[in-house]
Amino acid sequence: MLRLMILCSLLTGASGDRYLNMFSSDGENMNLPCDNPHTDSRLTTWIYSGERSETVVLFEKGIKKNDIKRRERLSLESDCSLNIYKITTEDRGIYTCRQYENTETHIDTNVHLRVLHVSPSSTQTEIRPGSSFTLSCQLYVYAGYPCDDFFTSERFQLIWVNKTGVNLQSDSRYQISSPHHCNITLTTTLLDEDNNTEWRCQLTDESEVKTSARYTVTYSDTSTPATVIPAVTAALAALMALIALIALWLICKKRAGADKKADPAQVISSLTPVTPPPPPPPADDDDDGRTEDVSYAEVMIFTNKFTERHTVRSDDKVTYAVIRGAELQDEGLKIC
Repeated sequence: MLRLMILCSLLTGASGDRYLNMFSSDGENMNLPCDNPHTDSRLTTWIYSGERSETVVLFEKGIKKNDIKRRERLSLESDCSLNIYKITTEDRGIYTCRQYENTETHIDTNVHLRVLHVSPSSTQTEIRPGSSFTLSCQLYVYAGYPCDDFFTSERFQLIWVNKTGVNLQSDSRYQISSPHHCNITLTTTLLDEDNNTEWRCQLTDESEVKTSARYTVTYSDTSTPATVIPAVTAALAALMALIALIALWLICKKRAGADKKADPAQVISSLTPVTPPPPPPPADDDDDGRTEDVSYAEVMIFTNKFTERHTVRSDDKVTYAVIRGAELQDEGLKIC
């Protein structure tokens, strides 16, 4: 029905309607011409017929509509042509540039936009040397105008080429098949030198390239685990060292607090008593032959902070005493 309507518009257009074929690859910017002598945007309306056969007004008399999904990707040029930024496969369809000569007559330019797209096979999980690799190239067209009809009525074809433009059809390394006119696949076993290699799918009209979509092979980075794991290990080691230092600081702080709160009597009683050393042998007196008794008293005073050692010299006899700090506070120092 749509083809019949287009044919009728071509044959019976009030002022000579036109029909154009346009091609693009996804991701490109595209300019759709209005192809008529009028350049007044106030007389120009752009209409889109999409996948579900709905008709959407994009621009009405030069003013962009606010309720359209891809509003930010559309603009109007001074010559009334339509710009579409970052084409996607959903942009395929028929665009009509309608320019009014007066309130009753108008000129329509119908632009059929087809979009070429390349992607790896959906079953492709890893790209590396030695693995089988398949690329699929498809031309997306408006559903109302079947792809097979387009290819059989025109002289278009899809081909695979390398980055220098050499057709890969005759290369035995590649298996190229075409499930239907609008799709062509390339299958090969990847080699080491295929990393960063570019393959292109081209839509040609005899020897003229209408559009092309490219794909660059990039191998999975096998060096990533070797570089990431040491970095992670070093980070974990540093974290564990930090935790150990914090734990050690907390333990020391806790012990210091416990020492400050301890009872002095408990601290003193926990100390090991000091056994006095045996008395020294008597010394000979070279002057008169008599032995002089010398007394030594060792006084140990314990406190909760430190221990003081005093030596007392006496002339009577030797006496050893251990005097505790707690007793000194009550009775004082007594030496017999």
